[in-house]
Amino acid sequence: MTDQEFTEEQKQYLQGFATGTDLFRNANGLKPLAGLLGSLPVLNQAGNGVNSGQTVTVGGAQRPDIYAQDQTLALGKKLCNEEKFKRDSNPLEVWDAISERAAKGVFPKGADVFLTKYEGLFFVAPAQDSFMVRLRLAAGIVSSHQFRGVANLAENFGGGYCHVTTRSNLQFREIPAKHAMDVLMGLHDLGIINRGAGADNIRNITASPTAGIDPQEWIDTRALARQMHHYILNHSEMFCLPRKFNIAFDGGGTISTVADTNDIGFIAVRINDKQASPAFPSGVYFRMELGGITGHKDFSRSSGVLLRAEQCVPAAAAVLKTFIAHGDRTDRKKARLKYLLDSWGFDQFLEKAQSYLSFPWPLFSEESIEVPSSPNPMAHVDFHPQKQEGFCYVGVVLPVGKMTCNQMRGIAKISDQFGSGDLRLTVWQNVLITDIKNEDVPLVKIEIEKLGLHWSATHIRAGLIACTGSKGCKFSASDTKGHAEIIAQHLESRLKMDQPVNIHLTGCHHSCAQHYIGDIGLLGIKVPQGDDTVDGYTIFVGGGHGKVRSIAQELFKNVPANVIPDTLESILRCYLQHRLNPEQRFFEFAQTITIENFRTLIQEPAPLVEVK
Repeated sequence: MTDQEFTEEQKQYLQGFATGTDLFRNANGLKPLAGLLGSLPVLNQAGNGVNSGQTVTVGGAQRPDIYAQDQTLALGKKLCNEEKFKRDSNPLEVWDAISERAAKGVFPKGADVFLTKYEGLFFVAPAQDSFMVRLRLAAGIVSSHQFRGVANLAENFGGGYCHVTTRSNLQFREIPAKHAMDVLMGLHDLGIINRGAGADNIRNITASPTAGIDPQEWIDTRALARQMHHYILNHSEMFCLPRKFNIAFDGGGTISTVADTNDIGFIAVRINDKQASPAFPSGVYFRMELGGITGHKDFSRSSGVLLRAEQCVPAAAAVLKTFIAHGDRTDRKKARLKYLLDSWGFDQFLEKAQSYLSFPWPLFSEESIEVPSSPNPMAHVDFHPQKQEGFCYVGVVLPVGKMTCNQMRGIAKISDQFGSGDLRLTVWQNVLITDIKNEDVPLVKIEIEKLGLHWSATHIRAGLIACTGSKGCKFSASDTKGHAEIIAQHLESRLKMDQPVNIHLTGCHHSCAQHYIGDIGLLGIKVPQGDDTVDGYTIFVGGGHGKVRSIAQELFKNVPANVIPDTLESILRCYLQHRLNPEQRFFEFAQTITIENFRTLIQEPAPLVEVK
């Protein structure tokens, strides 16, 4: 009898029996029943066989996400819509569908909007009736050739500009439906494979942007980010996650990677000769932190695992496979690693993950390690010496991450003429040009300024970060990038800051600009005004990351966007007037007083600080 000859009731019974048996066998360390008896039909929610009743496989075995879905269904739970989409269609096989729609000049609809994100294409209506494309760049490193090529694609097929994102990445938008394949093939021609750049996948791997050139760093993280990048692209099970996933490598350099905001953060630490042991000889290791998701008000926490560099990618794979097998597939809001860790605890999670690892988890004591010096909050802008004698890098200031295509080509030309053709993107939404000879610095300054850009920044612009905003994202409640520019102009004309202040504007609860970790964080909302609503923000203060990690607290809510510049001015004047000394940073000041006292102090008159 073939599976088509079974009644729907029989199919449901067989699936439930097989899945329930596998749950028991898996819990007792036995092989899955399906692997012993051969393929059974994989059923969707309606009881129909997926892909015409055929078992969905990866490398001859059932797809891990389908198996995880079967477990969920066997427990009587319902899959969320996105899981149903992935169950009914293989999201890694959307290339032909994208090509067919491009030939017709039409955008995706329904489930296809979600599935198309697996190739990095986002249909962003109603904000824009067009595609946005997100790239995948390991460690945020891009060659001048690729940078120039992306600029050409954005000019020929997009809106003529690009954005640097808060994950050291590039994206461009305003792509018509008919040019979807031109963009994808053009990126592939440049050696940029952006598969999995969106939807339920591992985002681009971030790493220290000054890796290999940083006098302060403890270890060069470029090779690790590159290995992780290629591991993902070449293992199809890495595209079977229940939700998106972030990984960062921090080598202890001068520019922070905000690794503790990632699902996995590999953070360089050191064991000195006095603390060394047979298990952990002296040297540099990576502390594995898990569960960061600051949009949900949580940082990553130490797993108690200390890894050599060569152990990091296998460890990440084990964590990911455990998340794939056991992550929540019923509720998108709970389908992140943090919630699995909260449910199980770290000990149970590591025990489960051990089955995917070829070596025992190397557990250590926090007291046995040294941690790097704090990053320099201004190291991503201006000129800074490299560890290579006679050379420096420059952080080019971009207005909340935006560059025109001509500016991109100009940056690439500067890199070719005065550097090594090596460009580094940062989580602070700007770009570094590396390997500049010290004697060429005056010429590089002139060339940057010719592009309408700058190499130095005020303490306002250096820390100003904004997500895409409502002009390009359907989720955003406010025009974050437009408001950020107004904020910068207002504050620079009214205040002189002697300490850097991070101001993060994010348009919605997804927190792409990570408003909870800024000195000042703005969360976009719609504010009632008469019978209508206007753009506005809730204001948070006192956030931090790394050694000063802290979730910002709500200071004001329902503040209309047109009042925001004056409100921020009042907040900063309060800080300048009442801080203990000129060295006290904003987050330190905000954390020494209560929110109630902060509100009270803001109402008091503050002396005018003139701009010179």
